[in-house]
Amino acid sequence: MDVAEELPILLKLILSFILGAFIGLDREMHGRDAGIRTYATVCIGATLFTAIAAHQVSDAAATSRIVANIITGVGFLGAGIIYRNNSEGTSHGLTTAATVWCTSAVGVAVGLDMFIIAIVSALALYFLLSLHHQKWYISWKKKAMHKHEKSDSEG
Repeated sequence: MDVAEELPILLKLILSFILGAFIGLDREMHGRDAGIRTYATVCIGATLFTAIAAHQVSDAAATSRIVANIITGVGFLGAGIIYRNNSEGTSHGLTTAATVWCTSAVGVAVGLDMFIIAIVSALALYFLLSLHHQKWYISWKKKAMHKHEKSDSEG
Protein backbone atom coordinates (compact mmCIF):
# COMPACT_ATOMS: atom_id res chain seq x y z
CA MET A 1 0.00 0.00 0.00
CA ASP A 2 1.40 3.38 -0.90
CA VAL A 3 0.54 6.89 0.25
CA ALA A 4 -1.94 7.41 -2.60
CA GLU A 5 -3.95 4.44 -1.35
CA GLU A 6 -3.81 5.65 2.25
CA LEU A 7 -4.98 9.19 1.51
CA PRO A 8 -8.69 8.28 1.12
CA ILE A 9 -8.58 6.48 4.47
CA LEU A 10 -6.92 9.53 6.05
CA LEU A 11 -9.70 11.75 4.68
CA LYS A 12 -12.28 9.34 6.10
CA LEU A 13 -10.58 9.57 9.50
CA ILE A 14 -10.70 13.37 9.39
CA LEU A 15 -14.42 13.31 8.54
CA SER A 16 -15.00 10.74 11.25
CA PHE A 17 -13.19 12.93 13.79
CA ILE A 18 -15.33 15.92 12.83
CA LEU A 19 -18.60 13.98 13.03
CA GLY A 20 -17.73 12.24 16.29
CA ALA A 21 -16.58 15.49 17.90
CA PHE A 22 -19.77 17.20 16.69
CA ILE A 23 -21.94 14.48 18.26
CA GLY A 24 -20.04 14.80 21.55
CA LEU A 25 -20.18 18.61 21.56
CA ASP A 26 -23.52 18.90 23.39
CA ARG A 27 -22.42 16.39 26.01
CA GLU A 28 -19.16 18.27 26.51
CA MET A 29 -20.90 21.64 26.85
CA HIS A 30 -23.14 20.27 29.58
CA GLY A 31 -20.41 18.57 31.59
CA ARG A 32 -21.20 14.93 30.84
CA ASP A 33 -18.51 12.30 31.37
CA ALA A 34 -18.54 11.25 27.73
CA GLY A 35 -17.92 14.22 25.47
CA ILE A 36 -15.96 15.23 22.42
CA ARG A 37 -13.01 12.92 23.11
CA THR A 38 -15.14 9.84 23.73
CA TYR A 39 -17.45 10.29 20.77
CA ALA A 40 -14.66 11.26 18.36
CA THR A 41 -12.56 8.29 19.49
CA VAL A 42 -15.40 5.81 19.00
CA CYS A 43 -16.22 7.25 15.57
CA ILE A 44 -12.57 7.25 14.45
CA GLY A 45 -12.01 3.70 15.71
CA ALA A 46 -15.06 2.36 13.91
CA THR A 47 -14.02 4.14 10.72
CA LEU A 48 -10.46 2.89 10.91
CA PHE A 49 -11.38 -0.75 11.49
CA THR A 50 -14.02 -0.65 8.75
CA ALA A 51 -11.92 1.20 6.17
CA ILE A 52 -8.92 -1.09 6.67
CA ALA A 53 -11.10 -4.18 6.41
CA ALA A 54 -12.87 -2.90 3.30
CA HIS A 55 -9.56 -1.90 1.71
CA GLN A 56 -7.59 -5.03 2.52
CA VAL A 57 -10.21 -7.63 1.77
CA SER A 58 -12.36 -7.97 -1.31
CA ASP A 59 -14.55 -10.45 0.57
CA ALA A 60 -17.70 -8.64 1.76
CA ALA A 61 -18.27 -11.32 4.40
CA ALA A 62 -14.92 -10.50 6.02
CA THR A 63 -15.81 -6.81 6.17
CA SER A 64 -19.21 -7.74 7.61
CA ARG A 65 -17.50 -9.71 10.39
CA ILE A 66 -15.39 -6.68 11.28
CA VAL A 67 -18.49 -4.48 11.40
CA ALA A 68 -20.31 -7.06 13.53
CA ASN A 69 -17.44 -7.10 15.99
CA ILE A 70 -17.44 -3.29 16.17
CA ILE A 71 -21.13 -3.39 17.03
CA THR A 72 -20.52 -5.99 19.73
CA GLY A 73 -17.42 -4.32 21.13
CA VAL A 74 -18.96 -0.89 21.41
CA GLY A 75 -22.07 -2.51 22.88
CA PHE A 76 -19.90 -3.85 25.70
CA LEU A 77 -18.38 -0.40 26.12
CA GLY A 78 -21.90 1.00 26.43
CA ALA A 79 -22.84 -1.64 28.98
CA GLY A 80 -19.99 -0.40 31.13
CA ILE A 81 -21.35 3.15 30.93
CA ILE A 82 -24.78 2.22 32.33
CA TYR A 83 -25.20 1.99 36.07
CA ARG A 84 -28.17 1.52 38.37
CA ASN A 85 -28.77 3.43 41.55
CA ASN A 86 -30.53 0.85 43.71
CA SER A 87 -31.45 3.32 46.47
CA GLU A 88 -33.37 5.47 43.96
CA GLY A 89 -34.37 2.65 41.63
CA THR A 90 -33.08 4.57 38.61
CA SER A 91 -30.68 3.81 35.80
CA HIS A 92 -28.13 6.29 34.50
CA GLY A 93 -26.04 6.40 31.36
CA LEU A 94 -28.59 4.91 28.97
CA THR A 95 -28.52 7.86 26.58
CA THR A 96 -24.74 8.00 26.63
CA ALA A 97 -24.44 4.28 26.00
CA ALA A 98 -26.96 4.38 23.16
CA THR A 99 -25.39 7.38 21.46
CA VAL A 100 -21.86 6.02 21.80
CA TRP A 101 -23.11 2.85 20.10
CA CYS A 102 -24.83 4.88 17.36
CA THR A 103 -21.68 6.97 16.91
CA SER A 104 -19.80 3.79 16.06
CA ALA A 105 -22.38 3.23 13.31
CA VAL A 106 -21.59 6.72 11.98
CA GLY A 107 -17.94 5.68 11.88
CA VAL A 108 -18.78 2.47 10.06
CA ALA A 109 -20.80 4.44 7.51
CA VAL A 110 -17.80 6.72 6.88
CA GLY A 111 -15.54 3.68 6.58
CA LEU A 112 -17.86 2.21 3.95
CA ASP A 113 -18.08 5.47 1.94
CA MET A 114 -21.66 6.21 3.02
CA PHE A 115 -20.93 9.87 3.67
CA ILE A 116 -24.44 11.31 3.37
CA ILE A 117 -25.82 8.67 5.72
CA ALA A 118 -23.02 9.39 8.18
CA ILE A 119 -23.55 13.16 8.12
CA VAL A 120 -27.34 12.97 8.43
CA SER A 121 -27.00 10.42 11.26
CA ALA A 122 -24.55 12.67 13.11
CA LEU A 123 -26.96 15.60 12.77
CA ALA A 124 -29.82 13.44 14.06
CA LEU A 125 -27.77 12.27 17.04
CA TYR A 126 -26.76 15.81 17.93
CA PHE A 127 -30.40 16.88 17.69
CA LEU A 128 -31.48 14.05 19.98
CA LEU A 129 -28.75 14.83 22.51
CA SER A 130 -29.70 18.50 22.58
CA LEU A 131 -33.44 17.91 23.04
CA HIS A 132 -33.43 18.07 26.81
CA HIS A 133 -32.14 21.67 26.60
CA GLN A 134 -34.89 22.82 24.22
CA LYS A 135 -37.74 24.73 25.88
CA TRP A 136 -40.40 23.31 23.55
CA TYR A 137 -39.30 19.77 24.34
CA ILE A 138 -39.18 20.37 28.10
CA SER A 139 -42.70 21.84 27.94
CA TRP A 140 -44.00 18.97 25.82
CA LYS A 141 -42.44 16.40 28.15
CA LYS A 142 -43.96 18.02 31.25
CA LYS A 143 -47.39 18.01 29.62
CA ALA A 144 -47.00 14.38 28.56
CA MET A 145 -45.87 13.34 32.05
CA HIS A 146 -48.73 15.26 33.67
CA LYS A 147 -51.23 13.61 31.33
CA HIS A 148 -49.73 10.18 32.07
CA GLU A 149 -49.80 10.76 35.85
CA LYS A 150 -53.39 11.97 35.63
CA SER A 151 -54.50 8.87 33.68
CA ASP A 152 -52.67 6.60 36.16
CA SER A 153 -54.44 8.17 39.14
CA GLU A 154 -57.86 7.85 37.46
CA GLY A 155 -57.30 4.21 36.45
